[in-house]
Amino acid sequence: MKIGVLALQGDFDAHRRRLEELGAEVVLVKKPEQLDAIDGLIIPGGESGTFLKLLGEDGLAKLKDFVRVKPTFGTCAGCILLAAEVENPKQTGLGALDITVRRNAYGRQIDSSIREGRFLGEPVEMVFIRAPKIERTGKDVEVIATEGSGEDMVPVLVRKGNTLAATFHPELSDDRRIHQYFLDLVENWKRSRE
Repeated sequence: MKIGVLALQGDFDAHRRRLEELGAEVVLVKKPEQLDAIDGLIIPGGESGTFLKLLGEDGLAKLKDFVRVKPTFGTCAGCILLAAEVENPKQTGLGALDITVRRNAYGRQIDSSIREGRFLGEPVEMVFIRAPKIERTGKDVEVIATEGSGEDMVPVLVRKGNTLAATFHPELSDDRRIHQYFLDLVENWKRSRE
């Protein structure tokens, strides 16, 4: 299984290391044509506006086509790029998930934090850095992980089909379960196509 990590900016190397620990072959994707040779893609954290500039129109179009067909996992800025609606400020992207995301909702870099959330009902460590907040999920979007409790509980990892998005950074935690969840998603997608 070949997993790409979009390697234009952000901590793509932490994702690479985690995927390799789990036995995946990793391709650091720097050019749009590399998308043809991979089974799944992680869009890491960074700055979503910068991703859009670095991708350019052709790169964005190729990425949009990829996301429609193959498994994709966006973390932090990657989540913002996958969202249908982005606030603070408004921004267009891939529109792959029917969610509304507010950028920098957890504060600035200095407000970064490690919190405990729930992933498939189990406790999990979550690292938030200038994180976006999912303010709305569409009817076909499944909430996989949450943070907070009671009225303050918010979705932080969502999925629709083969598209997964997290507002936090699972690559910065020692817990491998979320990356494994994505690899299982890719494996099931590959099997369904054979």
